[in-house]
Amino acid sequence: MFVSLFSWLRSGIHELTHTIRAMAHRVQEQLVLVVELLILLAICPKAIFGKLGCHSRPSDVPPPDGNGYCLSWRLAVEANNMRAWRTVPPQCQRHVESYMTGGQYYQDIDLIIKQVTAYADGITMSGDGMDAWVLDIDDTCISNMLYYKGKRYGCDPFDAAGFKAWATRAECPAIPAVLGLFQKLVDGGFKVILLTGRDQETLGGATASNLLTQGFDGYERLIMRTQAYKGQSAITFKSDIRRQLVEEGYRIWGNIGDQWSDLQGQFVGNRTFKIPNPMYFVP
Repeated sequence: MFVSLFSWLRSGIHELTHTIRAMAHRVQEQLVLVVELLILLAICPKAIFGKLGCHSRPSDVPPPDGNGYCLSWRLAVEANNMRAWRTVPPQCQRHVESYMTGGQYYQDIDLIIKQVTAYADGITMSGDGMDAWVLDIDDTCISNMLYYKGKRYGCDPFDAAGFKAWATRAECPAIPAVLGLFQKLVDGGFKVILLTGRDQETLGGATASNLLTQGFDGYERLIMRTQAYKGQSAITFKSDIRRQLVEEGYRIWGNIGDQWSDLQGQFVGNRTFKIPNPMYFVP
């Protein structure tokens, strides 16, 4: 009996010893991996963490289209620090598309229009019918987003013939917040003047029809580019038109556009407001 018990104990001790040795070997392997990882981290930390902070999650990693750069690029565009750019950077197509279609674009416009409304509500009207606002048309009153969807949201170069064909269809939808502001200004007694760089000869009828069907009714005047201004920059053309309006006696209380060229030059008005547009640049 004692012999059997001794044999059983010896066998158990042998198995336990084998198990302990195996565990020690695995621990040793893990320690080696830890040491190698620490050495690699000391030599080249970016190989392990890249640009992530200690508490970053995998979802915080910038997408491969360079979203961080594209945010900075769009900010530079809206601040007018980025000028005379011809197309949206290819790596920023997804970013611009997401901005334009994901809801942020319209949220930004809503916030801007609230500021415009607060300013307009504080204006004391003269009562002589000469208190005026100037509004741009394309991507200020009506949207060309559907057209630019086919142009990869501005990644493709501007196509004058293609845009003319699109505008002739007179299907640009109203930008809701701006339409609401327009109606408020008209109802409040302001003379709203729509000023656009569109060609009057070829797009006059289509533009007037498009505006009417989208609810832009009751404006004081629709002014388009004529042959006399052909080849002139938007700043020169619009400055001259605003000069004429002021000489006629209009007081331009506000000026709204999606391009900086809508808001620069002379006789810009008492206050200017810019609608965001990262899809194209008009000098």
